[in-house]
Amino acid sequence: MTKIAVLGGGSWGSALANVAAENDNDVRLWTRTATQADEINGQHTNQKYLPNAKLSDGLMATSNLALAVMDAEVVLIVVPTKVVREVASQLADVLNKQNHRVILAHATKGLEQETYKRISEMLFEEVPEKYRSSLAMVSGPSHAEDVIKHDLTAVSIASDDKAAAQKLQKIFANASFRPYTNNDLLGSELAAALKNIIAIGSGALVGLGYGANAQAALLTRGLSEMRALGLAMGAQPETFLGLAGIGDLIVTGMSPNSRNYRAGQQLGEGKNLQEIQDQMGMVIEGVSTTKAVYEFAKQNHVEMPITEGIYRILYQNEPLREVIQDLMSRPLRSEN
Repeated sequence: MTKIAVLGGGSWGSALANVAAENDNDVRLWTRTATQADEINGQHTNQKYLPNAKLSDGLMATSNLALAVMDAEVVLIVVPTKVVREVASQLADVLNKQNHRVILAHATKGLEQETYKRISEMLFEEVPEKYRSSLAMVSGPSHAEDVIKHDLTAVSIASDDKAAAQKLQKIFANASFRPYTNNDLLGSELAAALKNIIAIGSGALVGLGYGANAQAALLTRGLSEMRALGLAMGAQPETFLGLAGIGDLIVTGMSPNSRNYRAGQQLGEGKNLQEIQDQMGMVIEGVSTTKAVYEFAKQNHVEMPITEGIYRILYQNEPLREVIQDLMSRPLRSEN
């Protein structure tokens, strides 16, 4: 049995915490509100984020961060990108007071605005090294709504520390949830963030009435863009052909369970972005990631026409069909 604290009571944090709890680990799920913690502990549900799902009786929730982290061997952060620094800073204060060292992992998929930093870079800056033995990430094709129903799922656990990745692997592995390990944290984090951009585009195509041909073309060329940026930043090319890359891209870019896909679909149907964000009630990571990646690619002279097109739709209010026409009219070239 491993003691693990999961920070973030949204759909993905709750689903991962539930997997670990069902595997007989000592799991404490930190939520921002006592009301949510009371619901999880008393009713074993999290209706706002996982409607009609039943959570493990062994999962304990708390709104007290110090209590969640106390004696934990692993701390897994699963909060939106925009609050990662805030939560990491609070965690550092708690670990300092407890004089406590942990394996620090995350399952957040995005890049910081303005700095373009990855989640692990933010954690590295906010949590002193003496309180973290290693950094790791959980990613891959894994919708929380399917994981909670025990749909067959495979994920990737990336870390430079092989032993830490293997420990996380054992925490989560069971008959319906199969983790693999890899040593490319950089590539895994980039793939996890970038696929959300492509998923918005895929949903938009469906909203406009296009079919599987269009989606397949977008996902394939989108993967090429993801890989190009990854290589420019020093990632391993094979990461983009694995669970953290193409696997996550397929499930996010093809399923209505993806908030990014749904946001794109509604854009294609004619809704405006603000309306979509207000109705969704949850963070659409791909929206902010599009801006960060567009700006970063421009500064580093990496050609990313699909990302640029989606940026024009989201931030310059250009009509979807005009952007699609521009992409389809680009100079002809070799696929290689």
